[in-house]
Amino acid sequence: MRFIRRFWPQALLVLLLVSGVVFWSRHNEILDWVATRGYTPPAHVAALVEDTTMTPYAQRLFYVNRPAVQDRHEFNENCTDPSEQVAVLGCFVGNRMGIFIYDVTDERLEGIKQVTAAHEMLHQAYQRLSKKEKARINKLLEDYYKNRASDKLRNKVASYQHQHSNQEQLLNEMHSIFGTEAPGLPAELEEYYSRYFADRSRVLALYQRYQSEFDDRIARINELDERLSTLKSGIEADKAELERMEEDLRRRRDQLDAYLASGAIATYNAAVPGFNADVVAYRNMVDAINRDVEYFNRLLAERNEIAVQERELEEAIDSSVDTASRR
Repeated sequence: MRFIRRFWPQALLVLLLVSGVVFWSRHNEILDWVATRGYTPPAHVAALVEDTTMTPYAQRLFYVNRPAVQDRHEFNENCTDPSEQVAVLGCFVGNRMGIFIYDVTDERLEGIKQVTAAHEMLHQAYQRLSKKEKARINKLLEDYYKNRASDKLRNKVASYQHQHSNQEQLLNEMHSIFGTEAPGLPAELEEYYSRYFADRSRVLALYQRYQSEFDDRIARINELDERLSTLKSGIEADKAELERMEEDLRRRRDQLDAYLASGAIATYNAAVPGFNADVVAYRNMVDAINRDVEYFNRLLAERNEIAVQERELEEAIDSSVDTASRR
């Protein structure tokens, strides 16, 4: 007993040191367990995990933040940043501090909440990377951005640049954007993202599904704008020619009247067929212009209708817009 009493303080110190080392080496797992203790995700939150094929590790990263899908009012209380210049669809508050997702209800945008959930989970994942691993992943992200990223992805990253004053914040966004939106990543990045998604192509398909609702409409608007511009130029040119023809016919009609008045019947008769033919040509051009104007108006109506739809979609993802009050 004297031996135990004598060495008990040293043993306790060793035990505390060993416990501290064990806790530090596994502190994230322990704290994650504490954060999720007693937590049962709602069915619609669990569906986000299933739809995006999150791995067990990714699921843990997601659930430790007790994610919530919220309406405009609730979401704005948790997420809206006045400095944001892009539509805010979700936010990661901080390690185990919360993930909030805007409840986009427009059926045309099916998939947007799933991709947002994956995007925000990847912010938590990025925060968990070790210094060495983060440096490796940052280099891969930068290489992809500089050498292989599409213009569309570059433009999206650029929209975040003014908001993030340091490169690591921007790389954090790139980490989430590329993981959920970029097809055909280099093999090393694909292998890295497999930590979080059993089948990343499912996430990409969800992204493409809702993004195509925007892209298809914008492409059609651009196509119609080009056709309308060309058609308008043609109509204006034809109207100018019509005015010239009208002036010419007026002058020639006066000349024909002068022939009759002077008794130059033979000259009058010789000039009438050509005049009549040009009158027919003039009327045909009037009809053609009217048809082109009608076609222009139909295209313009189509263009405006698609623009209305595109604006509705933009408003549907903009948590700052109260669409209910506009009805």
